[in-house]
Amino acid sequence: QVQLVESGGGLVQAGGSLRLSCAASGRTFSNYAMGWFRQAPGKERAFVAAVSWTGARTLYADSVKGRFTISRDNAENTVYLQMNSLKPEDTAVYYCATDRGRLTHSDAYSYDYWGQGTQVTVSS
Repeated sequence: QVQLVESGGGLVQAGGSLRLSCAASGRTFSNYAMGWFRQAPGKERAFVAAVSWTGARTLYADSVKGRFTISRDNAENTVYLQMNSLKPEDTAVYYCATDRGRLTHSDAYSYDYWGQGTQVTVSS
């Protein structure tokens, strides 16, 4: 059974940084692309970033380009999301997910397993 466990969320002031981690098990991690999504209160889940199976390709939502960086360590079965210059509008529950294939996608339907999420709160 595939399990994804996010960590690293918390409360940070605007302009600050956080690094999220997502540890995966139950599947050959290196065979699949990975993604991060977020859901703010009262809003739908939204794409944040994705990384291909080798880590060579990345994809970002326009709202986080230049501030967030997604990466992966296939030896550690972990995907990361480095978040810099955080804004109050980045406040949300952040979820990692495994893609059904090796390439990057921004639509949630391309992902088949999801973590429980980690809360990120950015104060102004």
